[in-house]
Formats: sequence, structure tokens, C-alpha cells
Amino acid sequence: MPNTFSKMYAQCVFAVKYRKSMIEPEWRKELFAVIGNLIKENECDVLIVNGISDHVHCLLRFYPKITISTVMQGAKAKSSKWVNESGYLKNRFEWQGGFGCFTYSEKDVERIFKYIENQEEHHKKISFREEYLAMLIAHKIEFDPKFLFHDPI
Repeated sequence: MPNTFSKMYAQCVFAVKYRKSMIEPEWRKELFAVIGNLIKENECDVLIVNGISDHVHCLLRFYPKITISTVMQGAKAKSSKWVNESGYLKNRFEWQGGFGCFTYSEKDVERIFKYIENQEEHHKKISFREEYLAMLIAHKIEFDPKFLFHDPI
């Protein structure tokens, strides 16, 4: 076959280390724009980046030539560096080590976009922990609860 044809969508979710509420409303949109641009650097199409004070959701279209892990590694590392160099915080900013990745078909994209767009309203009713567990269960992803969240000692 002379060409590669694909249309793959993923929702990636990652949290501030220890799920601390460190992403302030005053610079949140700017951070999400930075994350979106970093994802685009890896030749992915960004549909939306949004979240609240302790975590971020990204909906993107990706291509077979690059792994989601590579995309997320770059976006997380460079965006945390951006936060730390911005002077917005007195304490060091870090993302938690891992991330969630959930794939969708074309027919789901509008629904997932709206879900991500309405994160602030959504989290008035449900915590990030509950949301993340629900996503893992809905996608039938096996996990060991003792390794799911790394809380501070």
C-alpha cells in the first residue's frame, strides 16, 4: 500500500503532582495554549485543551508516525518548564508521572469535546479521582488501585 490512512482521536488526561490545585485561573488559559502548541509541535491536531486547578484534558487527532507517549512526554516536560520559568508560582510545579489515554471514533469527538469544554461545571459534581476512575472503568482498562494515585507521604 503506497500511503497510510488514519483518523485516530485520543483524550489524554494528566494531573499536577499529588493532584495539588496549582493551576490558577489567571494563567490557566495561557498554560492550555502552551500545551496545545507543544502537542502541535509533534504534528498532532489539537481539538481542545482544558481542565481545572489540578488536572488537564487534551483532545487530539494523532497519526501513526508518533506515539502518544512521545507527545505527552514533550507536552508535560516543556509545559512544566514554562510554568516554572513564568514566575506565576513560588513553589516548583510538576506534573504527575503518568497520564491516561482514551481513544475515540469520529462519532464521539463532538461529545468528548463538549465534555472537556465544560470541565469547571463538571467538577462541581465529581472529583478528579472519581472522574478518572470512571474513565478507566468505562474503557475497561485494568489497573491496580494501589498504583493509581501517588499521594504525598
